[in-house]
Amino acid sequence: MLRRFTAAVLLATVATVHAQAPSPAPGPGAPAPAPPSAPASPAKKELVARVLQLLQPAIEGVAKQLAEQPAMQLQQGAAAALQRMPTERREALARDLEADLRKYVEEVVPMARERAVRLAPSTIGPLIEERFSEDELRQIVALLESPVNRKFQQTFPEMQRALAEKLVAETRSEIEPRVRALDQTMAKRLGLGPATGPASGPAPAARPAPAASGPRR
Repeated sequence: MLRRFTAAVLLATVATVHAQAPSPAPGPGAPAPAPPSAPASPAKKELVARVLQLLQPAIEGVAKQLAEQPAMQLQQGAAAALQRMPTERREALARDLEADLRKYVEEVVPMARERAVRLAPSTIGPLIEERFSEDELRQIVALLESPVNRKFQQTFPEMQRALAEKLVAETRSEIEPRVRALDQTMAKRLGLGPATGPASGPAPAARPAPAASGPRR
């Protein structure tokens, strides 16, 4: 669901940039440009604003995911490096790294959420206004506000978590040997010598991805 919403955000951004770009002059014999569409009515603008308000949790979720992605990648790299550290240093370093990552998340995620909510009316708003009629927008609002939709959105994280846990269990025996082999290959290429992390014991189980929250009130 977040993936589809991210695509909508990107499409809205592209559409906005394209709309702001100057149009090339028509050549001889070219058809006349289409007349500009009439401005949206106040009622339609109000409906667009209501849809954006209902989508705010999803907009914030996209921002959180994008802001946390670099930290998650760094965390994975740090975890592999920690496995090669002496045991007596590992625990203290892990605590320091965790504190650094927590500080990053606490500083960056709220900023990204605020910026995404602020940008939504000028990026997603025009796309919604252009693509949907007033009647369609009323239907969208009714759908997003319906108790059935709220119930489904509340259940969706549980469904995602159940699938992720089962997927990890089903693929562990096939993935772990490949993780160990990749770890050893990368260590040799980097001149770090034999890997002492995953190769010395079972690879840590992959954690299910955090549940993606859809638009709900």
